[in-house]
Amino acid sequence: MKEILSLISVWILPAIILIILICAIIKKVPAYEAFTEGAKEGFWISVKIIPYLVAIMTAVAMLRASGVIDWLSEILRTPLEFLKIPADVLPLMLTRSLSGGATLGIFSDIVNSNGPDSYAAKLAAVITGSSETTFYVLSVYFGAIGIKKFRHAVLVGILADITGIIAAIFICRWMFG
Repeated sequence: MKEILSLISVWILPAIILIILICAIIKKVPAYEAFTEGAKEGFWISVKIIPYLVAIMTAVAMLRASGVIDWLSEILRTPLEFLKIPADVLPLMLTRSLSGGATLGIFSDIVNSNGPDSYAAKLAAVITGSSETTFYVLSVYFGAIGIKKFRHAVLVGILADITGIIAAIFICRWMFG
């Protein structure tokens, strides 16, 4: 099975490129010109979203540097222990909506300090997979198309993240005890 997956992973990208080129030839689409036009549009979209990316990265850096996340971890340590949630996972819960990079760094710390088979590492992995970087997604996608009022989208995104975290806690408690 491992050999089959390895073979697929080697050939999947060339196969996709070949299929795209064959479809372009059949439909008589100038593939290179269409590609360069798309790349040009992508560049200008990237330029448009830079202010939004800078804002969200600044906010995440300020939260981490100010010690707010560590302070909240200390305050909530006792209630988390009562609920049988490892306190190491709280910073991950707090940063997940803000930054995928920060979350992966925290996840890596949890795995390194507790071990990959620990309950904390498993819970952190499930939380990471069942929630989204809401503020990053909103700033990038809404910024790319020029939507400036996204109050309701933020509320729905945060509620979805909270729901994902709660579901992850219950599923991990059920699966891993």
